[in-house]
Amino acid sequence: MSTPGELRSGKGHRDENFPVASRLIAPRHRAPILAFYEFVRTADDIADHPKLTAEAKLTLLDALEASLLGADGQYVEGTRLRAVLTERQLTARHAQDLLTAFRMDVTKLRYRDWDDLMGYCTYSAMPVGRFVLDVHGEDRSTWPANDALCAALQIINHLQDCGKDYRDLDRVYVPLDVLAANGANVEEIGRDAASPAVRRCINQLAVRTSTLLDASAPFSARINDFRLAMEVAVIQALARRLTAMLTARDPLSERVHLKKAGVAAVGVLGMIAGTLGRIGRVFSAAHAPRSA
Repeated sequence: MSTPGELRSGKGHRDENFPVASRLIAPRHRAPILAFYEFVRTADDIADHPKLTAEAKLTLLDALEASLLGADGQYVEGTRLRAVLTERQLTARHAQDLLTAFRMDVTKLRYRDWDDLMGYCTYSAMPVGRFVLDVHGEDRSTWPANDALCAALQIINHLQDCGKDYRDLDRVYVPLDVLAANGANVEEIGRDAASPAVRRCINQLAVRTSTLLDASAPFSARINDFRLAMEVAVIQALARRLTAMLTARDPLSERVHLKKAGVAAVGVLGMIAGTLGRIGRVFSAAHAPRSA
């Protein structure tokens, strides 16, 4: 059997839809975040591998977890992350939660409704932001806003890639009840262009994703680390833009991604918004009534 490293897709942290440990992040925090990313990306590539059997995927994911927990030092991706976690006194729970999501990717190919999809996001998306917050020593009171943003990012990715996920992996994240309510069926997601019914589904899910972004809007201002706050503000702005694009474009026939110039422009606007949000936080704190 191939090793996890040999099964990598070649995708790196600079190829993701949203920033991962960008230069906005302080150098002392980038290394642990990138070690976490490498572990997670390796596991994700295993779960998405087109030629591995389900049994082989689950075996490799179990072996990665064993290396992470010190039960087996076979795979460097796990041992490297374990060393980082030990050095920074961080939990392995977030990485383990993501492994749970990747096992779900192997065994669970359909989602009943929005709540079912949110249950998946609890493992597939929210732990990523929680880990980054832990690396920065942020308070866990930021977790609800983080969870809303991370879930939104996950659903944006699902909608962008819905056709490819279905055609390549028979995996459908569009909830079945949304398809049924709009008179669509799963097979339509595999077409070269979305039917009117599928477009309605995507629009409805994009609108619902916007409500998650509304819930995450205060997130950046609540983060103590300025550089992390700016990265979150940029991600929030990018997510807003992509959600709007999903309501206007067909992800089955059109590219629903921003080019580099677009990412840069939206990023600048995000940092401006993030800075203004922090100024508002300081102003509110300065003028808050003091108890006697």
